[in-house]
Formats: sequence, C-alpha cells, structure tokens
Amino acid sequence: MKILLATGNPHKLTELLRILGQMPGIEWEDCRSIPIPEPEESGATLEENAHLKAVHAAGASGLAALAEDSGLEVAALHGEPGVRSARFAGADKDYAANNRLLLERLRGSAERRARFRTVVVVALPHGRTWQAEGVLRGSICDAPRGTGGFGYDPLFVPEGESLTLAELSPEEKDRISHRRRALDTVRPVLLSLAS
Repeated sequence: MKILLATGNPHKLTELLRILGQMPGIEWEDCRSIPIPEPEESGATLEENAHLKAVHAAGASGLAALAEDSGLEVAALHGEPGVRSARFAGADKDYAANNRLLLERLRGSAERRARFRTVVVVALPHGRTWQAEGVLRGSICDAPRGTGGFGYDPLFVPEGESLTLAELSPEEKDRISHRRRALDTVRPVLLSLAS
C-alpha cells in the first residue's frame, strides 16, 4: 500500500521517514514524487491544520495520506507561538528570526516552561480519518545551542535532559520527540490499513 507523507518541509520529511522506517506492506511516497499543491494552513489549531493537510493530500493524490502539524507552546506566552510557530516572526521569516523573537519575548522572564506538540492525521481518499497527538515537555534556554535539528530545537531542552534538541543526535531526538510519540500512536492504524 502506498501512503503519502504530505509535507513540503524537507526537515519534517526526513524525520518522518527516519521515525516510521520500513513498515510491512507500506511504501512511503512524498510530495517530491507526487507533487500536489500545498493547501493554505488556515486552521486555528494544530488539529485543524493537520486534518486540512491530510484530507487535501488524500483527495488530490488518491492515496492514503499522513500529515502533521506541530507547534511550540510556551507557558509565559500563554501558549504562543502555538499554531503560528513556523510564522511567528512573520510569513517570510526563517527559523533564526523565530528564535530571536521568542528570546526577545521571554527576556527577563523566569518562567521558561514549554512544550512541543504534534498532531498527526491519517486520511483516506474517501474521507475517513484517524488522529493522534504527541507532546514533549521541557523549557526554553537563554541562547541557541547546537547545530542539529531545525526550528526551535536550539532553544528547547527536554525534561530530564541537559542538552537542547539541536545538541542531541538525530537518533536521540527521535527516541523522545513529540513527533515520535504521535507517530507511534498511529502506527497500528497504518499497519492495519496495509494488511
């Protein structure tokens, strides 16, 4: 069975493929081999965006599709940047600009608790969907550290760790990540669809 990994973000695609790995009866496709237009992420929540992307990809490709939306939720910012994590510093900004803005907004704050949250949706072309969530709790450090990962990884220290996600190896990050937790929850659904 072919399942489309519906993301145009090469960093997310790499992580998805690494975490999902080889699964019996499943052949992973991605938007490089099956180009479909990306829908506007107009949802007000991670759930809405993940659902929108999965249903759109399944309908446009005729394949089962897996999509996700992730966000960093910072306690001192009342859950921001949340669903706007990728566009926190503006639509045309990049990871570094988002990280700078986050540190500016947290300047002087002793409250550094945060969590990464991922919502994964699997959709079939006829519209049936399954949804799962993964959460990784931690805190925001005072300055970027590490060269691995992407997004807010250089600022995020998971609970029980002293290193940021960007300082961990890809395998160490994958073992504990919010994305891994969500994908592990939908793994039985994927295997069931393939059998």
